Amino acid sequence: MHQQQHAVKERLDRFVRERLEPARERASAPVRVEAWAAPGEPVPFNEAAAQEYAPVEEGHAWGRAWGTVWFRVSGTVPAEWSAGADEVELSVDPGFVGDGAGFQVEALVFDGSGRALKAIEPKNDYVRLHLAPGESFELYIEAAANPDVFTSGERYAPTPLGRWETAPDTPIYRLGRIAVVRRDAAVWELVQDVATVRGLALELPEGSPRRAELFAALDAMVDAVHPHDVHATAEAGREALREVLASPAARSAHRVWAVGHAHIDSAWLWPVRETVRKCARTFANVLELMDEDPDLVFACSSAQQFAWIKEHYPELFERIRARVAEGRFVPVGGMWVESDTNMPGSEAMARQFVEGKRFFLEEFGVDTREVWLPDSFGYTGALPQIARAAGAGYFLTQKLSWNEVNKYPHHSFDWEGIDGTRVFAHFPPVDTYNSKLSPRELAHTERNFADKGRANMSLVPFGFGDGGGGPTREMMSAARRAADLEGSPTVRIAPPIEFFEAAEAELESRPVWSGELYLENHRGTYASQARTKRGNRRSEALLHEAELWAATAAVRTGAPYPHELLRRAWRTVLLNQFHDILPGSSIGWVYDQAAKEYAQIEAELEPVIADAVAALGSEGEGGFVNSGPYPLDGVPAFGVGPKRVSGAVTVERDGDAITVANDAVALVLDADGLITSLVDKATGRETVPPGERAGLLQVFTDTPRHYDAWDVDIEYRRSGRDLVAAEEVAVGEDGGERAVVRVARTFGSSTIMQTITVEAGRGAVDVETSVDWHERQHMLKFAFPVDVHTASARSEIQFGHIERPTHTNTSWDEARFETCAHRWVHVAEAGWGLGVANDATYGHDVTRHPREGGGTFSVVRQTLLKSPLFPDPEADQGGHVFRTSLVPGGVAEAVAAGYRLNLPLRATGAGAVEPLVRVANPAVVVETVKLAEDDSGDVVVRLYEAHGTRTDAVLDLGFAAAGAVETDLLERESAPAAVTASGAGSVSLSLRPFQLVTLRLARA
Repeated sequence: MHQQQHAVKERLDRFVRERLEPARERASAPVRVEAWAAPGEPVPFNEAAAQEYAPVEEGHAWGRAWGTVWFRVSGTVPAEWSAGADEVELSVDPGFVGDGAGFQVEALVFDGSGRALKAIEPKNDYVRLHLAPGESFELYIEAAANPDVFTSGERYAPTPLGRWETAPDTPIYRLGRIAVVRRDAAVWELVQDVATVRGLALELPEGSPRRAELFAALDAMVDAVHPHDVHATAEAGREALREVLASPAARSAHRVWAVGHAHIDSAWLWPVRETVRKCARTFANVLELMDEDPDLVFACSSAQQFAWIKEHYPELFERIRARVAEGRFVPVGGMWVESDTNMPGSEAMARQFVEGKRFFLEEFGVDTREVWLPDSFGYTGALPQIARAAGAGYFLTQKLSWNEVNKYPHHSFDWEGIDGTRVFAHFPPVDTYNSKLSPRELAHTERNFADKGRANMSLVPFGFGDGGGGPTREMMSAARRAADLEGSPTVRIAPPIEFFEAAEAELESRPVWSGELYLENHRGTYASQARTKRGNRRSEALLHEAELWAATAAVRTGAPYPHELLRRAWRTVLLNQFHDILPGSSIGWVYDQAAKEYAQIEAELEPVIADAVAALGSEGEGGFVNSGPYPLDGVPAFGVGPKRVSGAVTVERDGDAITVANDAVALVLDADGLITSLVDKATGRETVPPGERAGLLQVFTDTPRHYDAWDVDIEYRRSGRDLVAAEEVAVGEDGGERAVVRVARTFGSSTIMQTITVEAGRGAVDVETSVDWHERQHMLKFAFPVDVHTASARSEIQFGHIERPTHTNTSWDEARFETCAHRWVHVAEAGWGLGVANDATYGHDVTRHPREGGGTFSVVRQTLLKSPLFPDPEADQGGHVFRTSLVPGGVAEAVAAGYRLNLPLRATGAGAVEPLVRVANPAVVVETVKLAEDDSGDVVVRLYEAHGTRTDAVLDLGFAAAGAVETDLLERESAPAAVTASGAGSVSLSLRPFQLVTLRLARA
């Protein structure tokens, strides 16, 4: 039986290749092709259409990397072609290399009025002409000469293609055939029939009756179609397959809900400006297919991508708006972009939803209810609460199927966040967000589904993605044939919300996954492109300060609040948190642009802060601005006042050892400038384990098995080199209000200068590490041994912190060898330990080691630099500054230190300014103070419980208010969950651990 079926397959495959595929076209006719090359960046249609065009022929070399060439194509449908069921199309091959959709040349076809008709891409290389025989046409084709960066030369090798300036200016494509063709509809349908029957047969068990039946039908089809007259006998071939295609699926068949989709990376191996065009091409494809196929439903996330179309392609946007109103073009996700979720700060993660949902509501009247993040690199444990606070109750991702070691045990389940909030989550078992709805993918979906017996449905996103393209007519054909087919899961095309509601109802008693959804892959993204990560952190802080002081000035003085400027800045920051920008996995062009945008944000927001503070107070002497939620050196939180420092710092030398001390800590440095002792004077505890040294820089070879910028492999730990020897250890400032020790080191072609500072009145040691880095494929870490025996470490995430094991008891623990933290990591024994805070570092690892005399100690390491070669060979080269604070004590001290380091005091000439709000309880942190989005002038306060405890607090108001209303993130009133009492001057709160609360305060 097996040999017989193998013979049928070989016969069939040759028949399809040599007879059916060539017969898709009945006839073709030549056209006139002319070209004009844009001299630099892309131009709009009207400008391109007005240029002088020159004739070109097939084989014409065109398009430097990232360049654009416009082709003007004109022709006539031959009069001798009879009208009928056949389709008349323009077939366009601009020079495809292979069939990789979205990673090479792409094009967008316009009619003479500038209306976008459809894209031209591999496996989707046509545009319907809708013309009768004898009618003529003229079309314009905007062809983008995008290079395939990912596979250029040797895979993962350094490439000059990631920047316009370094890419070769020689043509990289040759024009293929452009012709009017007459498509044979019957042959095309037969090819689709064969693809379904053949694909299904190969997925069924050998020896099964259904498999044998399908192979027999395929054999009969080959007999029925005459090899020398395929056009006349194609219907006979279809008839040979009709019965097996009509056999219905079993009652127990897995049920697939198919959703048209095109995962378009907002930047990756192309710049952001090219993503704008990718969106236009993809959305034009979708609209054209919707015109021809009433069954297509297309889900599209990322409000940013809709906003680009509204700005650059307004006519296309209005057609999208009409399809949204029909429920066929479906906004999903409710976020500004499909962002990374590990590194964006608390308020930024909230604003992803605020800006995304606001756009969808204002433009389409759609309130999205699902979080749609198929490709982000792991998911913060704070996301369920943030999603619920934005009005979303569902979550989808596919990326966790990429885990290196462990397989998540469910595909449909409840995901519980750090505060106890749950959302219904689904991982599509098809294990791709770019499905073609092939029989192989559908069979894998059914076999792979982990919740059999309790549930029987899953979602499959289908369509070309990553680089865009979307669903095709072939995919729609596959969906129809598999809708109710014996041996296959059933397929139903529907919007995502219908799936989520049905799946949630089907799985009444759901398993629960608690905490973060850690991706056992792409761990290097916490460190790659450190300059961009600093730009993100700095921009988040500037936005916090600008909103706080602009709101304070508006309430106190009536100054105008810069809504539009702030919204524009936020949207730029949110775009750059896309999951291939902030993680450091894009080409260099993307990071050059991000650097310019972060600089622009700083240039715009610094005057907002300065002007607001200046408007608040008269001239004062020695005033300082405190934008953080904790009092600093006598300056109140969110206030302005004089700095008051008590005590002093002493410096003593004993041979090569340097001891620096104040009233709170005593620090000892050895001859190499390394920390041999750090004593917390309040408790007498020694931080550094016996025989160890802290503040140790370490360099590791970093050559991952697969993706340079994305990955860190556990094997890196075998290659460590400690940077012990110092070229200089010198006391810079010798006592008084502070003491500073400078330490200089070198490694390879790189230099490192560190300043170690102790200030009077502070229980902390600050280390500033300035690096001029010129190494590649080397990772720089900063290590701190801590004399505590603990099985876990706490790391700050959005609106709280997460506790992760430091042991490797399970394969899950072992695989979590590099983790993300925001402003601090803390290791402790029963309430005392060490916080390691940072101002721009995300990557960390925490390990346990045997201690002299018994027990264990922990080592906390920050990952400062990674310097990968691909996709940007210049990644992390040049100057960097990293600031670290070592803070003995508990979690409370770590939280406060993180805010201090990221929101330091600013000197100002203004006098004292009282805060708009105060909270005496240090466990309750006010994250954001701003004015309401609706221009009402209401004050909005976002706060959370930060220590992981149930607590009560009072929010004291520095302005007259008419009471507090709890709202969701979009500032819409919600059911009370935290407010126990409110009045004109205060709001009483009762919070559970890590609870997030948004309050709207109307000014009296």
